[in-house]
Amino acid sequence: MGYLRALTQEMQGWSRNIKLFFLANILYQIGTGMFGVLYNLYIQGLGYDDAMNGRVVSIQSFATALMFVPIGIWGDRTSRKKILILGALFSGIAFILRSFSSGESALLGFAVFTGLFASFFQVLSIPFLAENVTPANRLKMFSFFSSLGLASQVIGSLGGGVFADVLKSLGFANLLSLRTVLVIGGAATLAAFIPMLFVRENNRTSLSQMNTEAEKQLSRKPETSPAAEYRMIAKFVAAQLLIGLGSGLVVPYLNLYFTNRFSISLSLMSLLISLGQVMTIVSMLIGPSLASRVGQVRAVVIFQMLSLPFLLLTGFTNGFLIAAVSFLFRQALMNAANPIQSAIMIDRVADKRRGIANSLTQTAFMLGWATMGPVQSHLVTAYGTYWGYAITFSMTGCLYTAASLLYYFMFRGTSKKTLHEKRRLQM
Repeated sequence: MGYLRALTQEMQGWSRNIKLFFLANILYQIGTGMFGVLYNLYIQGLGYDDAMNGRVVSIQSFATALMFVPIGIWGDRTSRKKILILGALFSGIAFILRSFSSGESALLGFAVFTGLFASFFQVLSIPFLAENVTPANRLKMFSFFSSLGLASQVIGSLGGGVFADVLKSLGFANLLSLRTVLVIGGAATLAAFIPMLFVRENNRTSLSQMNTEAEKQLSRKPETSPAAEYRMIAKFVAAQLLIGLGSGLVVPYLNLYFTNRFSISLSLMSLLISLGQVMTIVSMLIGPSLASRVGQVRAVVIFQMLSLPFLLLTGFTNGFLIAAVSFLFRQALMNAANPIQSAIMIDRVADKRRGIANSLTQTAFMLGWATMGPVQSHLVTAYGTYWGYAITFSMTGCLYTAASLLYYFMFRGTSKKTLHEKRRLQM
C-alpha cells in the first residue's frame, strides 16, 4: 500500500506528455497481454502441433529483430511520437487480422506483419520516456513505467483467460471463444494510438542539450567519444543476446508448459501468469531501493542470480503447487532487473544514440527468441513434456548465469560514489 500511495503521489506531478504516454502504453499492454497468453493456444485449437507454434514465434521474432535497428535510427532522426502512433495503429490491426487467420501461410504472414510493427513500441518507449524526464528521475520513472506496463498485461492476460472460459461455459466453441478474446485484445492495442495523438512534441535539440548538461553534473565525467559509446553499446548487446537465448527457450511457452504438463484450465493458467506479473511489479518497485544500497550493476546481478534456483525447480518438479510458486519467484526476480538495466544503458549513452542503442540490444534479445523457437519445440517433441521442458529450463539457467557474470565483469566499474552523487543532487 505504501508503494501504491507513492505511485499516486508521483502521478500527480507527472507532465501531460508522461500521463498520455502511460495511458497509451496501458492500452497497448492490455491488448498484447490478451494476445500473448492465448494466441499459441488458438494455434493449437486450429489443429497445429508445437512445431507450428515454434515457427510462428521464430518468424515473428526475426521480423521484429530486423526492424529494431532501422526504427532506432529513424527514431533518433525524426519524431518518436509519430513512429509510436504508427506502431500502435498497425499492431492493433495486425492482431485483429491474426484473430481470423487459420491457414499456415496466413499465420506465418501475419506473424511477420505483427513482428515488424511490434518493434516500434519496443525500441522507442524508453528513449521517448528518457527525453521527457530529468536524468535524476529516470530510474524511478523507468520502474513505474515497467510496473504499470506489467499491471496492464495482468489485466489483459488474466481477463483474457477468464473471459475465454466464460464464453465456453456459455456455449461458445473453444476456437470461437479464443478468437473473440483475441479480437478484443487487438482492439485495445489499436486504441493505444489515440492518446499519442495528443502528446506535445518537445524541441529535441534544446531538450537534448538540457539533459546532457544535467547528466554531466550528475556524473562529473567528460563527454565520451562516439567510438567509446559504441563499444559500450556492444557490451550491452552481448549481455542481452545471452538473456534472449535463454528466455527464448522458456518464456514464450510458459502457458503451454503449464497446460501440457499439469492439464490446468485456461483461467488457472491465466491467473498464474498474471500473478507472476504482479510479483514482478512489486519487485520492480523495490528495485530502485536495492540499487541505491548496492549499486545498479550489483542489483541487476543479484536479481538475476536469485532467480536461477526457482527456474530449475520449475523445470524439474512434477507438483503443480511447487511449479507455480517457483515460477512466481523466478518471474519476479528475473524481470525486476529490467528497468535498472534500462537506466544503466541510458546513463551511458548520449541522447542522439539512445534509439540505436536500445534497438541493438532489443535486436540481440529478439534474435535469441527467434533462434530458440525451433530448438524448444524439437526438444519438447523429442523428449516429451517432462524431460523436454527440464532440458530447456536447464539450458536457460546456464545462459542466464553466463549473462549475469558477463554483465557484472563488464559494468562493475559503476561505482557507489556516482550513485551517491546522484542521490545528493536529487535532494
